Amino acid sequence: MPSYSGSCTCRRIQYDLSLSSPDDARTSLCHCHSCKKAFGTNYGLTAKIPKDALRITEGATKEYAADNGSGSIIHREFCENCGSFICEYGDAVKDQFRYLVVGSLDDPETLPPKGEFFCRDRANWMPEIPNVFHKKQIRE
Repeated sequence: MPSYSGSCTCRRIQYDLSLSSPDDARTSLCHCHSCKKAFGTNYGLTAKIPKDALRITEGATKEYAADNGSGSIIHREFCENCGSFICEYGDAVKDQFRYLVVGSLDDPETLPPKGEFFCRDRANWMPEIPNVFHKKQIRE
């Protein structure tokens, strides 16, 4: 079973990610307004993983929960010390999945993107990623 490690910038929070296969992670870019704000850039990059696949091995995350702009509550977990964003999830999937911030992996190249969401909101200067799915909104 492949195992991946990750942490926040200051390494007070460390984690292990255990997947049966790298294909068990659905890594995608999200161009929605909420992700742009949370990531501080023009898109978010997360991997949808089973909740039980993520195990915090050092430290504890702090949570921020708020409406994501569509009437749904999104929970974001981060390091209270350095502010690094670790994962997020919505109320509808809180018992099943986590969306792991790919950049928090020690080797983020191991989980390349499989698609893009909210492409209608992609920055005009940013090209499409080739050979992945492209959705103008979440449900299409």
